[in-house]
Amino acid sequence: MFQLALALTLAIASFTSCSKEETYAEQRERELNNISKFIAKEGISVIDEKTFKNQGYTTEENQYVLFNNTGVYMNIVEKGPEDGIELTKAGDHAEVLVRFSERNLNGDSIQCTNFGPSYAILPDKFTVHNYSGTYYATFVYGRMVSYYGSTSVPGGWLVPLRYIRLGRPDRTIVRLIVPHDQGTARASSGVYACFYYLEYLLDR
Repeated sequence: MFQLALALTLAIASFTSCSKEETYAEQRERELNNISKFIAKEGISVIDEKTFKNQGYTTEENQYVLFNNTGVYMNIVEKGPEDGIELTKAGDHAEVLVRFSERNLNGDSIQCTNFGPSYAILPDKFTVHNYSGTYYATFVYGRMVSYYGSTSVPGGWLVPLRYIRLGRPDRTIVRLIVPHDQGTARASSGVYACFYYLEYLLDR
């Protein structure tokens, strides 16, 4: 009798535990809700890619373009210096320094950043190559590598490279809302979006 009662107790506990686990669909719905809440809270105006093109691939203040193929939202704060380099042609490559802050929209809190005195001298650095229109990038060093233990650059960080110029000493500044599948491996597994503030600087 005791063994039967124990088995029933374990079965109920197991069922309860499983029933509390979120499905991917539920996690994705929460992620989209968090993105919508953030957009509303920040008073962001969203435009489509056609409007973005008609505006000369620029965005107005607090205006974000939504790229349907990636789900990334982008606001260009500073497009980059007029004499900066572009990475729009196959074979283009660069070494890029970046300052960033990463806000997890699931908890609406700063998760990782290299702003602050501890990282003032050494921004993150990554190399990027344009292979026939597809960008591949790898971190060389920095806070992202030490925090996440990976040299993979989030896909969302590469989306702006089609529309900006890179130079020095002037910084190129963008703001991004990046869904989980365009973010870090941790964001991908946790199914959460992040808001990024990024300052790109060409490393010469």
